[in-house]
Amino acid sequence: MNYSATLRKANEGRTIAVVGDVYRFLATGDETGGKYAMWEAIVPPGGGPPPHIHSREEESFYILEGEITFHVGDERIVATPGTFANMPVGSRHSFKNETDKTARMILSVAPAGLEQMFFEVGVRLDEGSAEALPPTEQEIEKLMAVAPNYGIEIKLPKS
Repeated sequence: MNYSATLRKANEGRTIAVVGDVYRFLATGDETGGKYAMWEAIVPPGGGPPPHIHSREEESFYILEGEITFHVGDERIVATPGTFANMPVGSRHSFKNETDKTARMILSVAPAGLEQMFFEVGVRLDEGSAEALPPTEQEIEKLMAVAPNYGIEIKLPKS
């Protein structure tokens, strides 16, 4: 595969809202020969996905600001700035901002490809945007419908 160096300055990169969180893409599979994708996530209070399992990629997180609570299997881990976490393929996990302050982190997946799901379901924002509207029921339903196409199994709590 042919690809060249990628440079993103602060606030540059395709920016989208995904069910209330803001993702600014630093590197996509098209730019890394499919090896990995990386993005900044701005997670407002209460933000974060439900428990889910990736069947294709490892997912890693590096906390820059704020606090994120991870649930990995039955374990609950509160992560603060400087914390790194890696979720292997097949691990049931979720993250949530359980505080009243916005959190910011870097996520990466290897191999790349999952970013295409976010491009499909997300709402385009201006580069550098840091806030998204709360998710609509239609956005959540679209994510639930599209996720299996990308090897993601969402594990909603049984009601």
